[in-house]
Amino acid sequence: MTVSSPAASAPDRPPVRLRAGALSLTASVVIGVASAGPAYSLTATLGLVVLAVGWQAPIVALLAFVPMLLVAIAYRELNAAEPDPGTTFVWATRAFGPLVGWLNGWAIVIADLLVMASLAQVSAQYTFLFCGADGIGSRPDDPRVLLLGLGYIVAMTWVAVRGITLSARLQAVLLTVEFVMLVVFAVVALIRVALGDGTATPELSWFNPLAIGSFSTFVDALLLMVFIYWGWDSVMSTNEETKDPRRTPGRSAIIATITLVGLYVLVTVAAQAFAGIGTDSGGLADPEHVDDILGALGSAVFGDSTIGTIAVHLLLLMVLTSAAASTQTTILPTSRTTYSMALHGALPARYGAVDPRYRTPVVSTVVFGVASILLYLVLSALSGRWGSTESPIVDAVSACGIGIGIYYGCTGLACAWLYRNRLRDSVRDFLMRGLLPTLGGAMLLFAAGWTAVTEWPSPVFLLGVGGMLAGLPIYFRLSRTMPPYFRGETLARQLPGPAEAVRE
Repeated sequence: MTVSSPAASAPDRPPVRLRAGALSLTASVVIGVASAGPAYSLTATLGLVVLAVGWQAPIVALLAFVPMLLVAIAYRELNAAEPDPGTTFVWATRAFGPLVGWLNGWAIVIADLLVMASLAQVSAQYTFLFCGADGIGSRPDDPRVLLLGLGYIVAMTWVAVRGITLSARLQAVLLTVEFVMLVVFAVVALIRVALGDGTATPELSWFNPLAIGSFSTFVDALLLMVFIYWGWDSVMSTNEETKDPRRTPGRSAIIATITLVGLYVLVTVAAQAFAGIGTDSGGLADPEHVDDILGALGSAVFGDSTIGTIAVHLLLLMVLTSAAASTQTTILPTSRTTYSMALHGALPARYGAVDPRYRTPVVSTVVFGVASILLYLVLSALSGRWGSTESPIVDAVSACGIGIGIYYGCTGLACAWLYRNRLRDSVRDFLMRGLLPTLGGAMLLFAAGWTAVTEWPSPVFLLGVGGMLAGLPIYFRLSRTMPPYFRGETLARQLPGPAEAVRE
């Protein structure tokens, strides 16, 4: 497969490139796991899943892992051929043309943008809760929460600008606190269950998907669980800055997803065995804390002794660090996607500018940070006047699932299409480059479509589908003002050959 390299056919690249070789395998895995924000995702999602499927929450957590693993395989195979920080944008363009490719890049931006307000808000709330200011931390609409949330976005944007090495070191510290406390929480909860202080003994029946009442309920719960895995693809967006960029990001993605499924199933089983699934008396489906499970269960699990109080504060710190870490790692893939889009002529060249000192895509990073601040302000201003039982920030989190399903799903299909002429070469090629990516991609595209249809005409539909459609006027305007990419001239419709590798 021989085509002209993207570097040669795209508009002139800036003289300064991202810092190559800055991330090791360990650092890459850390970014992948931290990007999913395990503690933040669990505390915000687990109660809603239990509310939908009851005792079957563990099997939903396990099954949601399947399409993620299959798509991670697609990412690994495509990255091995072309380690471009634009990931899905580049691969979907090569497979399906400029319109599909550009909209997939836009989907990454929209999904990451929609979740930023929630991440900043949770970071701010848990900072106040950690400091003992429960009256402020329990009120997401408090102006002080808004101001501190904005401060978190500014701070994490600054860290992202300062360099990928600093970002990775910060993530390692934050993830250590998060991972250790999640395991400690689960182990202590299971010990108390074994001592008779829990609600139920873990059973194999919790892993029976046929016990879920309806297919619609199952899909809705599965979509919620898919969200908690989202983020591991950040390791692909930082491939240009990773040692051995063709292999390390792919290995990191697989390791990250496997790590997440083990952690999620453990915590899910422990939490529902300890608290039960009731809608009152502290059950996981209790409306009082259905969207803040870990915060609500901390005192119950650890008790009110001195050690228990310390553990509760560490649990609060865990959720705080999880949301803060995810805020920072959400900035990384978005800025590198728009950086790559600029290099290939799909966005104005200024988005490809790299800071000569820190070797980061400074314009793309700062613009995304500013956009996140503006959206957070708008969504906060709409609180109380929102046409939904949920807040606009909660609806924005649900809406980002549409963008996630689109670009993950298209990556799976792009892998099978771009490797279509090699699928008969071996059983491995047929499975790893054809069948499995196609299944994973189809599942996630179905999930995105299901969300769009079932949420019509709710605010979730408006934010998710509306956000995607908002990219079309931008696409058509850019196609007139800077046409080479949009005519298919900068990215050929096939993967580049080995001799045409992206510079490593």
